[in-house]
Amino acid sequence: MRALARTCGAVVVAGALAGLPAAAQDGMPGNAQGDVAVTIYNNGQSLVQDERQLSVVAGRNRIEFPDVSARIRPETVTLSGPGIAIVEQNFDFDLLTPDKLMDKAVGQSITLVRTNPATGAERTERAKVLAANGGIVLQIGERIEVLRDDGLPVRAVFDRLPPNLRARPTLSVTVDAASAGMVPTRLSYLTPNLGWTADYVALFDAAKGSMDIQGWVTLTNSTGTTFANARTLLVAGNPGGGGGFRQMTGAMDSAGTESNDRERLGDYYLYPLAERTTIANAQQKQVSFLDVKRAPAQSTYEYVNRWLGSSTEAVSTASVLRFSTSRQGGLGDQLPAGTIRVYMRDARGDPQFIGENSIGHTPMGSAMSLRTGDAFDVKVQPTVVSRTRKGDSRWMTKMKYTVTNARPGPVTVLLAQDGLYGDVRISEESLKGERISADRVEWRVPVPANGKTDVTIAFDTRY
Repeated sequence: MRALARTCGAVVVAGALAGLPAAAQDGMPGNAQGDVAVTIYNNGQSLVQDERQLSVVAGRNRIEFPDVSARIRPETVTLSGPGIAIVEQNFDFDLLTPDKLMDKAVGQSITLVRTNPATGAERTERAKVLAANGGIVLQIGERIEVLRDDGLPVRAVFDRLPPNLRARPTLSVTVDAASAGMVPTRLSYLTPNLGWTADYVALFDAAKGSMDIQGWVTLTNSTGTTFANARTLLVAGNPGGGGGFRQMTGAMDSAGTESNDRERLGDYYLYPLAERTTIANAQQKQVSFLDVKRAPAQSTYEYVNRWLGSSTEAVSTASVLRFSTSRQGGLGDQLPAGTIRVYMRDARGDPQFIGENSIGHTPMGSAMSLRTGDAFDVKVQPTVVSRTRKGDSRWMTKMKYTVTNARPGPVTVLLAQDGLYGDVRISEESLKGERISADRVEWRVPVPANGKTDVTIAFDTRY
């Protein structure tokens, strides 16, 4: 079946083109949509509102709406207009293709036109389509023939279009109209496969302790339909999708509490595109929405050890970029969920990619730590020095964390011991730490250039 377009050099539907809309007859990408507004959500769902002028007669009318999304959710359709009421609706999504034409022709007769490659002479004969499953089987007179992909020119001519096979996705609606005339209507529906994400490009300058960051909205349309000259509104948030767990490794160290004058809709932020745009099917489109220069940022190193774990070899710390989204000393905006890609200039002044990570929806005023990769020269080796029983239900575990630095300058490593559940107490520590939460303590470990630092800690635990 997939070889049909190669096997049949052309597919012709005799006498059927007159029944198609004008835009489908002339082969141009004509569009029957009216004034279109598209509201696009982060979760790949979109609301399409299409205003069209309809000519109706009094009473029952069957109206066709071509150029709706091929992924339309028919149960979400509403049609509003003065003096009309919906009685019934159908969505025809079986689209016209050579394969579908042949599928629908099984049991019917078609005309084959064969061309002699040497002379150019054409010969026609009628054939009954017996099967089109994995190959095309025909009965021609008294013989059975299988169309082969042998490069010989042949055309299949069909007498008519099968019913419900459409050149474009089409919604048909039966309405009751109170009176005849032109009626302004609005067709609204939800569709998946039209979504947007935020993508960020950050250029980090370690010497200046700052970064330039640009935010891009990336629109992706795989609905099977182009939305022409559409008013486009982006919604940052997840309607109906709250509560699900998604791990984002670009962490908010603290959630922001600042507001700005960006438009809201309930608990969501709105990002209207300044100009109308055409969102073509099978297309990605990018629009800038954030451009900040010289925002304060710094590179740090972090290592998190899980429940008093030990390692037989040194492990790389994480390279972390820290910055803020606050109005003062930060980006001054909230950040929709997306991916931040970080670049630095090399010795020649050329920007080079150094890592990326994802963030969740981030309020303005948040403190951020973006993990961009593993450090080459800064490593930590955690070791259980001893573990002794203090009583029936208490243990003393002594840990040593060896932090090494092969860089020509000093660094500070944020060392975190995680998993300290229950009534874990720290009885000794060579460097003062800070309890961040009930199960996590952090130490800021200074390490000299081309040197190392040992941190020793004793944990009094129940297990």
